[in-house]
Amino acid sequence: MSDHQPLLLRHHRPFLAFWLARVCTASGFQMLTVAIGWHLYQLTGNVLDLGLVGLVEFAPRVLFMLHTGHVADRYDRRRVAAVCQTAQALIALALVVGSSTNNVSRELIFVLAFLLGSARSFEVPATQALLPNVVPSQLFPRAVAASASAMQAATIVAPAVGGFLYAFGSIWVYGPTVLLYLIACLLTLSLNVPRQRPLQGRANLESLLAGIRFIRSRPDILGAISLDLFAVLLGGATALLPVFAKDILLTGPWGLGLLRSAPAVGALLMSLWLSRFPVERKVGRVMFTAVGIFGVATIAFGLSTSFWFSLAVLAVLGAADMISMVIRGAFVQLETPDEMRGRVSAVNGLFIGASNQLGEFESGLTAHWFGTVPAVVLGGVGTLVVTGVWIKLFPSLAGRDHLHSLAAGTNR
Repeated sequence: MSDHQPLLLRHHRPFLAFWLARVCTASGFQMLTVAIGWHLYQLTGNVLDLGLVGLVEFAPRVLFMLHTGHVADRYDRRRVAAVCQTAQALIALALVVGSSTNNVSRELIFVLAFLLGSARSFEVPATQALLPNVVPSQLFPRAVAASASAMQAATIVAPAVGGFLYAFGSIWVYGPTVLLYLIACLLTLSLNVPRQRPLQGRANLESLLAGIRFIRSRPDILGAISLDLFAVLLGGATALLPVFAKDILLTGPWGLGLLRSAPAVGALLMSLWLSRFPVERKVGRVMFTAVGIFGVATIAFGLSTSFWFSLAVLAVLGAADMISMVIRGAFVQLETPDEMRGRVSAVNGLFIGASNQLGEFESGLTAHWFGTVPAVVLGGVGTLVVTGVWIKLFPSLAGRDHLHSLAAGTNR
């Protein structure tokens, strides 16, 4: 690839608008997440509730899984994403009203978390499937890394800002998220890109299940997606960060914001590196190594009693996760035909949601049973076990050299 390609990407106006929209949505979501977690823990003091709110947010991905991809393939992906971003702005507005009237309850948080998960379950596949329509195929691996850097940059700043603003009151966090989602909506609608060929016919079971069948027919895609599902499901500790911040590391909301930002610092630095120097050879070996490092970093975080060491290992964890995510994301999109990308992205989004939101429930549940530190350490060990097992189950994926063999394409 030419050394001028990163420069070309920065001057690609549709991608710039797409990138800025990603920054806004990621910032809004991260600020909501850190505020809701602290707000809920303040209300109930129950660690299990932190896991339950993740489960409630994940539930719509299962309920609507078959429909979200069909919608992304049948309708204009820009409009689908914009409608979802508007819905998330309204959810944040409800929290503004609730906070200003002191009427935010445990039950309201769970209801709004379900609605937030519903909006994101439609937004994620539409946005993921939109990116290959925004940039030409030769820039796509770099675009995936640069798009990921948008999320990570927001994930660094937004939780820290959210934690700082929460000290002045929850309304100071929820209010700005309304504006962020509305800006993202306008940027998404401004994209002047070719629309995908619309999926013909009504939604039926055969069409809705096509994404699942496609993934099952491609063992390497199935292996890559399921590796992330089980490794992050077991190794994720983000739901327990309020407990670490308050009870183990003895920091306040600002400390929680920094802890949530730390993985994104490592991820951002790695995504910037990958956007300049993408992984082009031995991609399978690199991906599995990164997942193994993720597991080791999780164990180290669980055992840490030092705030600064915890920040450092969380940054390593984020960098390792970014390597795996970029390789998997580029690989899945490049190996999927454009007319299938919405439905395949919906299934991929379900797996990602399961690894994150369902992983938060798993973390809260195991912490409730065994304690916070044992839950995190056992999760890291589980990630290492999964990595070893998946190398045996999917040897062609582990030995894969290039991202794609067919370059099953883009429209441009």
